Amino acid sequence: MSARRLAVIAADIVACRACPRLVEWREHVAEVKRRAYAAETYWGRPVPGFGDPAARIVLVGLAPGAHGANRTGRMFTGDRSGDFLFAALHRAGLASQPTSTSRDDGLTLRDVFIVAPGRCAPPDNHPTREELERCQPFLDAELTALRRRRVIVALGGIAHAAFLAHAARVGRPVAGPRPRFAHGAEHEVAGLTLIDCFHPSQQNTQTGRLTPAMQDAVFARAKAAVDSTRG
Repeated sequence: MSARRLAVIAADIVACRACPRLVEWREHVAEVKRRAYAAETYWGRPVPGFGDPAARIVLVGLAPGAHGANRTGRMFTGDRSGDFLFAALHRAGLASQPTSTSRDDGLTLRDVFIVAPGRCAPPDNHPTREELERCQPFLDAELTALRRRRVIVALGGIAHAAFLAHAARVGRPVAGPRPRFAHGAEHEVAGLTLIDCFHPSQQNTQTGRLTPAMQDAVFARAKAAVDSTRG
């Protein structure tokens, strides 16, 4: 049931044209292209989540990169953020290979599904609040379809806030003080474990703000958390 439902949601996401600014930008980038990818056909559409429909660990990112997922059509695929992330997932035994370059490169995720608050590549990597709000139904639908979810890994402060907002929308708001984002922080929200992690952007990984060891530690905790629960 989860796989079929996720396929329907994915089709709805790909067909979306709700945000004129994002439609114009993603299609412009797909037409102009980056010189290194001039011979490739860009995806140039909204990007659905992907991974294991029976996943107990859900990664929440931010939005597609202009020449990453907007080119390849798969979250974190084909850019430096993905290089860092998939290498870590592979080390943790959660991905079949350490690299991801295209939608058909053979990569599979084990017990992990990747979603995002934004589904279109935004100018300057910054979606507006209104654009993220229009994407909320897609995030809600995917998270609800992932029936075995136990742990949410928020990749950055926007992902953290997006999940808390999702919990409130589905009638399971945080009881007590609102959890604040901090790398490595762990919270109990809506009956799930929320673990915060810096986003694997080049700004974080090239400056040492997020190291491979730090990322490995987050995934080790996520695996330990799902292994300690049933289902």
